[in-house]
Amino acid sequence: MAGQQNWTVEEAREIYNKPLMHLLYEAQTVHRAHFDPNQVQRSKLLSIKTGGCAEDCAYCSQSARNGSKLPASKLIEVERVIAQAKKAKEGGATRYCMGAAWSSPKDRDMDVLTAMVEGVKELGMETCMTLGMLEDNQVSRLKDAGLDYYNHNIDTSERYYKEIITTRSFDERLATLTRVREAGIKVCSGGIVGMGEQMMDRVEMLVTLANLPEAPDSVPVNMLMPQPDTPLANVEKLDPIEFVRTVALARILMPTSHVRLSAGRTDMSDELQAMCFFAGANSIFVGDTLLTADNPEEDKDAILFAKLGLETMEAFTEGRICKNEAADAAAATAAE
Repeated sequence: MAGQQNWTVEEAREIYNKPLMHLLYEAQTVHRAHFDPNQVQRSKLLSIKTGGCAEDCAYCSQSARNGSKLPASKLIEVERVIAQAKKAKEGGATRYCMGAAWSSPKDRDMDVLTAMVEGVKELGMETCMTLGMLEDNQVSRLKDAGLDYYNHNIDTSERYYKEIITTRSFDERLATLTRVREAGIKVCSGGIVGMGEQMMDRVEMLVTLANLPEAPDSVPVNMLMPQPDTPLANVEKLDPIEFVRTVALARILMPTSHVRLSAGRTDMSDELQAMCFFAGANSIFVGDTLLTADNPEEDKDAILFAKLGLETMEAFTEGRICKNEAADAAAATAAE
């Protein structure tokens, strides 16, 4: 990944706290240097195994420890996954993400999981899975099956992490990211904001991701959607401008990463989403659900895209200098 490595928390904090117009200008300038500013990646997320998770993530309705009434399900059939992927592709999605509510997959599940990857891959879609922590042999099998991306969010800063999760450590999450990256699978890792954290926790989370040996190829920025019967069900909502600042900082620290405007869009106005796209977000989830949470319906997204003049990014698109944009970015930077 291009861009500065070894950002300091103080450098990132100064960027985060710039006057908003300066911050947005800088983020958009960086964005235009690496991506077409009018293209947004559309991904689809399917829950392939819901509920009954042994982890105690305070935000999650699928945790068996949170008192959630969500029933646990078994791993769904490969044929159903492929059928849903075909529908997603027909609806304009180019990446298909499959998520299971596990601490980690069992070896007995790997044949089914690899068959899912192979089947979706045959459709010409990018493949992504999120299955919890992985061992080396499991990573190898997913790589051999053709998995493009593995999602494993760090959720928040190392400081605040223990306030949200106690059943796995921050270092364990980083270890899974290392296994995935070293195997040649692209890393998808971001976090959740609006969980009662401080501003510095948002900054430190993004610095941790940006300072990995390679910045994640995808960085989901989620706004907490408080779920009933979870410890964070009544947490105070984050100011929307603070969310925009978080997206902008992610873009500046990780110039060539896809920054995904992820969970929480159902509570965002069109204007707020437009600000996030201007701040450098260039990926969304489509469809009316994200695992167990609501998501805007595809018709609503189509209307928003038309209003903003946005187009769907093609599959397997890497960060790149856009036609006529490099000179614009250089000129804009020189004019500051």
